[in-house]
Amino acid sequence: MASKNANLYKLRQRGAINPKSRQITAFKHSCGAKDAQRSRGGQAWRFTAQSAPLNPASAIMQKHALRADLLMLLTAMIWGSGFVAQTAGMDHIGPYLYSGLRFALGSICLLPLVLRQPAKGPAPEPLLTRGLLQGGVVMGLALALGINLQQVGLLFTSVTNSGFITGLYVIVVPLLGLLLGHKTGLGTWLGCILAVIGMFLLSVGDNFHVASGDWLQLIGAFVWGGHVILVGLFASRHDPIRLAFLQFVTCSVVSLILALVFEPIAMDAIIGAGPALLYGGLVAVGIGYTLQVVAQKHAIASHAAIILSLEAVFAAIAGAWLLGEALQPRGYVGCALMLAGMLLAQLWPRRAETAH
Repeated sequence: MASKNANLYKLRQRGAINPKSRQITAFKHSCGAKDAQRSRGGQAWRFTAQSAPLNPASAIMQKHALRADLLMLLTAMIWGSGFVAQTAGMDHIGPYLYSGLRFALGSICLLPLVLRQPAKGPAPEPLLTRGLLQGGVVMGLALALGINLQQVGLLFTSVTNSGFITGLYVIVVPLLGLLLGHKTGLGTWLGCILAVIGMFLLSVGDNFHVASGDWLQLIGAFVWGGHVILVGLFASRHDPIRLAFLQFVTCSVVSLILALVFEPIAMDAIIGAGPALLYGGLVAVGIGYTLQVVAQKHAIASHAAIILSLEAVFAAIAGAWLLGEALQPRGYVGCALMLAGMLLAQLWPRRAETAH
């Protein structure tokens, strides 16, 4: 042991072994290992962050929202152009008969989908269950009231006026929400102010005269607002195709009863209105209103209201292109203000609700 200690002493004297250098070397090795560990951990973290897949549930929700937005845009185009068919059809038959026949055609379009039984998956909801039947009838009654106000109003106003005034329902929806205890933000009230000014410029003529058709369209806008709320309520609970079928049948029956009471019915007139009935029934009802019910099952409410408000723009384009309608300059300013009000009411930032 003594000889070993003597040898260590000689090596230290020669500088071969330095205790401090050994400590420094060990410290460096320790730091290097830690740095390498940190580096490897950082690389692993970066790899995990970059290669982590999206949440499947979030991806599915985004896909459904995009699909709903596209369906709503197509619906707005169909509804906007449908105003022209509604006007053309009343060159031959009355408004109630036109509504009754077009929704009867829409019901027939959906009948194969209602009767079809899927080969795989769960069986569809029975057509005559209490909840589904109640939802379809209530929606159908609101639809019958709204569509007939709109149809009669078109006898006394233009397609452009009708389209823009009807489009005010996107502002009416949050206002009706006040009755249900919902809060309404500043954007809605600012949008209402712009819309009221715009409607004044569009509809109020000399001596502050407002066409009776415009008043009917305004009343109808409140009905359409209620209809949108009802669709959102029932479409989330029941099969949308069966729900749409029941509301079409209800609307058709109510409208045909009104036609039998108040209007003359002649086969020659019905044949003359054939092209307008086919477009109004097969496209505007069979496709348009069905797309609305299907899309609102997965639609983001703000997106739906914004996109559906474009119905007014498509109505104005169709009226100018197919019917040669034109507005005075103040009318175009009014349309712009109404559209701005609709968009402002939906795009205005909403304060996030804090959890209690």
